[in-house]
Amino acid sequence: MVHALKYRHQLALASFFADALIALARDFGGDADLVLPMPLHPLRLAERGFNQAVEIARPYARARGLPLALALVAKVRNAEPQAGLDRAARLRNPRGAFGCDTALHGKRVIVVDDVMTTGATLDELARCLKLRGAAWVGNLVVARTPAPY
Repeated sequence: MVHALKYRHQLALASFFADALIALARDFGGDADLVLPMPLHPLRLAERGFNQAVEIARPYARARGLPLALALVAKVRNAEPQAGLDRAARLRNPRGAFGCDTALHGKRVIVVDDVMTTGATLDELARCLKLRGAAWVGNLVVARTPAPY
């Protein structure tokens, strides 16, 4: 289903995934200040035509009454897609991929994404946010790729 959303433009699935996150994460991030969808590089966004993480995060943020931070972080390096990379490459690939100029001064951030495999991209984004002063970064993902990754 994630593949259908991401690669076959089945955008109606985003609401389904958001509803699942809302139901499953009812108590998660209760003190959060904002919701941040995993950014896409502008070239990848132009290719796909949408950011699946935004489509999932928007209804989640609305249901939780939290602001959706669409311009907080930019993907500044067009890293190779994680799909198809081996574990070692997946761990290296996202380094230096994000840029954030906004001071976050103790903000608590929930990052929403579609799939987590190694967690390297989420870790790199959290590192970027914490360098700008985020007090807490949590993540919600629709799917987790099973080991051996």
